[in-house]
Amino acid sequence: MKCDVAIVGSGLAGLSVALHLAQTRKVVVISKRNLLDGASNWAQGGIAAVLDSGDSHEQHIGDTLVAGADLCDEGATRFIVEHGREAIEWLIAQGVPFTRDAGAELGYHLTREGGHSQRRIIHAADATGHAVQVTLEEKARSHPNITILENHFAIDVIRSDRIGGGAPRCVGLYVQNVKTGKVTTLAADHTVLATGGAGKVYLYTTNPDTATGDGIAMAWRAGCRVANMEFIQFHPTCLYHPYAKSFLISEAVRGEGGLLKLPAEAGEAAGTRFMPAHDERAELAPRDVVARAIDFEVKKRGLDYVDLDISHQPPAFLKEHFPNIYARCMELGIDITKQPIPVVPAAHYTCGGIVTDMCGRTDLPGLYAVGETAYTGLHGANRLASNSLLECVVLGQAAAQHIEQQPKPKAMSLPAWDESRVTDADEEVVISQNWDELRRFMWNYVGIVRTTKRLERAQHRIRLLREEIYEYYANFRITRDLLELRNLVDVASLIVDSALSRRESRGLHFSRDFPDTLPKALPTVLGPMRR
Repeated sequence: MKCDVAIVGSGLAGLSVALHLAQTRKVVVISKRNLLDGASNWAQGGIAAVLDSGDSHEQHIGDTLVAGADLCDEGATRFIVEHGREAIEWLIAQGVPFTRDAGAELGYHLTREGGHSQRRIIHAADATGHAVQVTLEEKARSHPNITILENHFAIDVIRSDRIGGGAPRCVGLYVQNVKTGKVTTLAADHTVLATGGAGKVYLYTTNPDTATGDGIAMAWRAGCRVANMEFIQFHPTCLYHPYAKSFLISEAVRGEGGLLKLPAEAGEAAGTRFMPAHDERAELAPRDVVARAIDFEVKKRGLDYVDLDISHQPPAFLKEHFPNIYARCMELGIDITKQPIPVVPAAHYTCGGIVTDMCGRTDLPGLYAVGETAYTGLHGANRLASNSLLECVVLGQAAAQHIEQQPKPKAMSLPAWDESRVTDADEEVVISQNWDELRRFMWNYVGIVRTTKRLERAQHRIRLLREEIYEYYANFRITRDLLELRNLVDVASLIVDSALSRRESRGLHFSRDFPDTLPKALPTVLGPMRR
């Protein structure tokens, strides 16, 4: 196959790039499952942008820098924030049904979330991501210049210099049809990685099953630098229930007055608010602070969860603002108008990723990265709530504009995928066993609170697992599970190596061995994989 631009990933970042480019380019969008199976579709809260005259770019930038624990790139932050309104207006023009408010300046309701000094989160009730995705998916499916390959897995990008083609450049990628097993060589003038984060490297996560760090691992193997992988955001409030898989209780619940309390199993302390004892901002403190506070209370008291109580708000208010949370909790026998919601922290967002500039360019010419898979410098050591979807749209447009300005590269012949030396797997249980082991020790050793000893144990286990997985990859025909496991072990290695190199506690990285924050710190940048 050949195309002008290949986009790996079908979330907000990938579809933003596709729709901006489709007027002038032939675009192929590769989705390893269905278009709506990524993290964007799950996003509840909203999109942060300066949309009211009582707010300002300086305040939004300031809030982002504070949340990012002095590790944000101020230039990147300013660029993304200052293009915020333009991004929202583009989404509105596409037909995204944001929640309206006749009394608001722009005509849309704005909510507030932890770390924000103003109400600046535009949203579609409590299912913003779904509203955005459904709207953009419809546009993409009906566009004549966009070809969508669902149930296709991008294996690796192809570098020209590794196939005898001169100067290093990304010239396409190998893609497997998951249903048939057939691998296709896809030639592309430009390739965009928009594959989301890596939450599935942990045992407990709010992320969908697709979040296996594919783009980060692919870019690293292709010779790109990766930065700040130690900063994994754990969302403080994931619903705790045996039948609720990865259901997120939005940050906006605390923004609208939800209180964190000790549950009944805490005995005499049951019903006590604990956040004021941890931070003066209480429930509206940034996510890293809230997640560590919950982790502290759970471990100190031997609890399984804590309570998030918003039952003091009127039932009509809760049903209007949180219809999906209300409905899901009711399905599980929890009436949020009358009782608290049991919650625990879970891996939620990858603040680091592939190093890019403000056009989405990586270290490898012809290869771009956008969204959660990229590191722009916006999130620093901790992402401010609802900045992520904003980054997807702003950088999606910037990457598309840059690609449009590039001359068409010289075409070259790409080799077919070589399966001549592999056989069918004899023991698929090896994959499931390694998958489970990796995610379990990452949760236990590389979680919310870390120690050097635990990190070194994880590093040792990863080294052994990696050898086994790569040997398996070299000898047997590939499957989606094997490809995801290969990517997860690479990403796990990057997370642990980054965490060991940061000898301080900052933002989302908290080390008992280095509890202090250094006066000055820099991003953790890891070079490409050695071959």
